[in-house]
Amino acid sequence: MVMVASVHAQLVNIKGVGVVQYTGSAADPQAKDEALRKAQVNAIERYYASNGEAESENFDNVRDKVEGNLDKFVLDATTLSEQDQPDSHRYTVSVRAELNVAKLRNTLKASSATAKTAAGQKSTLTFVFLARQVASVKSFDARVYKRADMNVSGSLRGTESVSGSEGESVDDAHVSTNATKRKNAVSSENVSASVQTGGSTTQKADDVQWKLMPSGNLDAAVSGIFAQAGFDVVDVGYVEPQSHGLLSLKALQDDYKTGDDPKPQTLRNTAAGLQAAQVPYLALTTLDVGTKDVDPDTGLTRVYVTVTGKVLDLSGRFPRTVSSVGPEQYAGTGPSQDVAQTNALKLAADKAARELVNQINVVGVR
Repeated sequence: MVMVASVHAQLVNIKGVGVVQYTGSAADPQAKDEALRKAQVNAIERYYASNGEAESENFDNVRDKVEGNLDKFVLDATTLSEQDQPDSHRYTVSVRAELNVAKLRNTLKASSATAKTAAGQKSTLTFVFLARQVASVKSFDARVYKRADMNVSGSLRGTESVSGSEGESVDDAHVSTNATKRKNAVSSENVSASVQTGGSTTQKADDVQWKLMPSGNLDAAVSGIFAQAGFDVVDVGYVEPQSHGLLSLKALQDDYKTGDDPKPQTLRNTAAGLQAAQVPYLALTTLDVGTKDVDPDTGLTRVYVTVTGKVLDLSGRFPRTVSSVGPEQYAGTGPSQDVAQTNALKLAADKAARELVNQINVVGVR
């Protein structure tokens, strides 16, 4: 999934469709009003559906409240088209609705488990959001193994014959003998050979090294999203000294320079350290910055960011993933690479944090 944006709007325009069945020869004003209401509700449903399964499920918890106060959530609805079908007694209207996203989000937050929990009993959460970019890629030549199998078969035939004659003559004073011997030999040999070749090629994966990028602005934005959702958010810098030396931000950063997950020992130390500091939830997220290109629609510089993240529940004996996101791609545009990159990072961090919060709310984390 790829999303493109440069700002996080609190007002969103989205299309909705409403359909009603009526009696009579034509749709009356009451039927048209009901279709308009349905179209506005449909626009809100489409908005939440486009934001993921978790957020759509959270909307179901406040659906009745939203439908009962549509004027607070739909600021304007412009009719795009309408169709009356007297033969089937069916009236359809299509609208473009302007949604008050801030109001919708606040309504969802108020209905979450964390919002209903007393301040002193809210779950403590810390997070590590790391922005990174490829520093180097080491590629390996393919390793080729070849094998040849040879089969040889042959036959040998031979014949040999010997023939001879012997004679003797006697005269008055002499005796003479003579003998002749002939030998014939014939041999033949047939040899055939066949060769079969085969082998395999092994390709080793590229060795990718990452460099970390400053993410102070992201930390502030992400912290605000978790805090607004009702969590007791603590900066990882404050948690580290309370972890008995087990939680190490540097160790996590070093692991993410060479891979997509912390090493097992680092993860074990992190879990033990957070348990010692009595912080039950940890959000780990990476934002991988890609190369730049040109947005074909605007001609502006465009940069993609791939985000992957999860929230771990460390309150039990073993870490448990309670929400996860990605890998998802988001693109930011701007007049320069730096601006486009900043916009893409902000968008990716915002979307990832909100999706993680939505999934946490679904499972009822307090």
